[in-house]
Amino acid sequence: MGLLDEKRLVITGVLTDGSIAFHVARIAQEEGAEIVLTSFGRGMKLTERVANRLPVPPDVLELDINDPDHVSALADNLTTRWGAVDGALHAIAYAPEDALGGNFLATPPESAQTAFMTSAYSLKTLAVGLLPLLKAGGGGSLVTLDFDNRQAWPAYDWMGVAKAALVSVVRYLARDLGREAIRVNAVSAGPLGTVAAKSIPGFDQFSRVWSQRSPLFWDVSDPEPVARMVCVLLSDWAQATTGEVIHVDGGFHAIAAGVDE
Repeated sequence: MGLLDEKRLVITGVLTDGSIAFHVARIAQEEGAEIVLTSFGRGMKLTERVANRLPVPPDVLELDINDPDHVSALADNLTTRWGAVDGALHAIAYAPEDALGGNFLATPPESAQTAFMTSAYSLKTLAVGLLPLLKAGGGGSLVTLDFDNRQAWPAYDWMGVAKAALVSVVRYLARDLGREAIRVNAVSAGPLGTVAAKSIPGFDQFSRVWSQRSPLFWDVSDPEPVARMVCVLLSDWAQATTGEVIHVDGGFHAIAAGVDE
C-alpha cells in the first residue's frame, strides 16, 4: 500500500526532470497517486515531453494561473475526469528580470506586482479554483514551495518579498479552508540547481553559504528530499498539519550565521 494510494493530485510547475515538481510527480505515482500536470504557452511542449519520463505518462492540462478562463477550464476538465481532487502542488513563481539581481530600489511597480500575482496570489487563485473539487473529495491538501524569506538575500529582491507574501497566503488559506478539511502548507527548500533557480543572478552565492552553515550535507543537485516532504504533506499522514512552513534545507535555517560568511 502506497502513501498516496487513490489520491487524485494536480501537479503544477513541471518543466524539466530536474525540477522539484517533476520529482513530486514521480514519487506521487510511485506511492499510488493518479496525477495530472499543468503547463501553458511555450512551456506546454516541454512539459509534455518530460511527462513521458514519468512512470505513467500523465495528461498535461493547460493552465496560465493568471488567466481566469484557464482556471475555470481546468476545474471543468477535472470535474469530468475525476469528479473530485485530493490535493495539489503549487509550484508556480515568476519575477521579471528587473525585479531581481540587486535592482530592488529601481524595480518598477508593475514588475513587483507581476512577481506578487504570479508567485503569491496565485496560490489563492488555485485554491479557489479547485475548492469545489476538494470539497467533493471530503477535503484535501494544498502544498506550495517556499524559499527562506526571513531575511534579505543577495539578488533575490522582489521574489523574496513575494515568497514572504506567499507564506502569509498559506496561513490565511489554512484559516479559511480548515472548516472544509483542507490543509494548506509550504515546504521551504534549500537552494537547488533548477532552471528557475539558475535564472536568479548570483545563485551560486546561495549554494556556497549553504555548504558553510548547513549542519547536514546539502546537495544542490538533488530535489528528492524536498519532493518526499511534499508528498508526505499531500498524504493523510499529515492530517492535522496546516498553516505550516516545513524546512527541508539541511538544517540551515536553524543555525546562526558565522562571522566568516
